[in-house]
Amino acid sequence: MDIIQIATHLIDEDKDQPRYQFDEDSLQELMTSIGELGLLSPIKVRSTHDGRYKIIYGNRRFKACSTLQLPTIPCIVSTVTDETEIYLEQIAENLTREGFSPIEEAEAFNKLLNDAKFKSSIKFVSSKLGKPESYIKNKIDLLRFGKAVRKLIISGSEIKKDRLTEEQLMPLKDLPIEYRDSLALAVARDEMFVSDVKKIASLFKDKDISDNTKGKLLYKSGPELLETWSVFRQNRVEREKAAKAKEDAKAREDEKAKESASAASSVVAKPVEKHAGQEQIIRQSVEAITVTPLEDRLQRFIANLPPFTPLTPEITNSYTAIKPGDKENFVQDLDVVIGILEKHIKEWQIVRELTK
Repeated sequence: MDIIQIATHLIDEDKDQPRYQFDEDSLQELMTSIGELGLLSPIKVRSTHDGRYKIIYGNRRFKACSTLQLPTIPCIVSTVTDETEIYLEQIAENLTREGFSPIEEAEAFNKLLNDAKFKSSIKFVSSKLGKPESYIKNKIDLLRFGKAVRKLIISGSEIKKDRLTEEQLMPLKDLPIEYRDSLALAVARDEMFVSDVKKIASLFKDKDISDNTKGKLLYKSGPELLETWSVFRQNRVEREKAAKAKEDAKAREDEKAKESASAASSVVAKPVEKHAGQEQIIRQSVEAITVTPLEDRLQRFIANLPPFTPLTPEITNSYTAIKPGDKENFVQDLDVVIGILEKHIKEWQIVRELTK
């Protein structure tokens, strides 16, 4: 691999190369380094039909050298002519460099897959760049967001105000466009954790919430949306438990009705000798299988009540061992239990007063 000095004025930038964003501070640091030590890493170019050279990679180094007005630049001259191979090499080189943004990656992958000049398959790109297909798909999914959101996307996983990581955006990518960008901007503004973004996304994916309500939710802040999610989840848990209790009660009622019908049939079918207490016996038999709804409800409630066992100090103090991430769910479940019990107590207290 030969390195030759080429006149700076004979070299042209590649305007179609994957990387087009350059940090000014980083460029100034590079210029300072080149001014003191010279260009330590050559750029790579290819010759064009007019005797000039076009950069394959090294645009940032070329910009620094041009600004410093260096007469020549050390270059590696490539003999590759296939456009797809050249573009793949440009991507591969930039993937090793800092500052190659997620959106630049996404646009580069998308171009390889959809530009008529390349029309590559995702499997081909994956094998050539050594990146999993899922990695490439996730990058391209970033292009679902509008320009205002794309400008905020940064590399890495550190959450910053008015910035967005890829992990923060992934839960929102499949939402309809009318919700997607607005929520992404709220996530950036309120510096929301990925776990919280997933909760908010679940609200807007829920089919039980109308589009009209979802539209109103867009005016809420991130913390307000989290509070809405918590209330909605708690209400759903209560509804599900109530539905299950109703279903179980119906099953028990059906079973009791069968037993009552069977007992009544037995009473009617069995011949009873007439004697002075016959009417009383029949009345007692009917009363035995005829229970008021309130009595039935009370008996079923008692049957389902677990025996009271006081919580020992050891059990109570085990609350401190609950993982921080699980404490929120534990408290929510506790509120649900207390709320249901309070409703039961209130109802039966009313009945007790009536019996007085």
